[in-house]
Amino acid sequence: MDTAKKENLNDKDIQLILGTLLRAGVILSMGIVLIGGIIFLIHHNGSITDYKVFKPELNKFSSITGIFRGVLSLQGDAIVQFGILMLIFTPIARIVFAIFSFLIERDYLYVLIGFIILAIITISLNGGLAH
Repeated sequence: MDTAKKENLNDKDIQLILGTLLRAGVILSMGIVLIGGIIFLIHHNGSITDYKVFKPELNKFSSITGIFRGVLSLQGDAIVQFGILMLIFTPIARIVFAIFSFLIERDYLYVLIGFIILAIITISLNGGLAH
């Protein structure tokens, strides 16, 4: 009787996947920012910004939905913002993957620690507890 062995991920496999996830996330976000920067320069005809007067940007890209609207309309500054969001969410994806890998290993203490870290990051990204 041939019994199929269940192959578990070992620590080396998990570290390889996590490293690949981080590398791919950084490279992908870098490419998105580069493309957004090129589109931004094309749309602005290489105009030079006057840095003598500070003009704060509009709030059109201060929310994720605003960024997605700008990306869908191919606005270069929105694409750059999206690339920065991808860079921010890359380590968050790493934490989520680590939580799942700890669940597979049934290491519930590290699952709890991972959820605590994820909660802290989520609260921080939403502006913290004080409003």
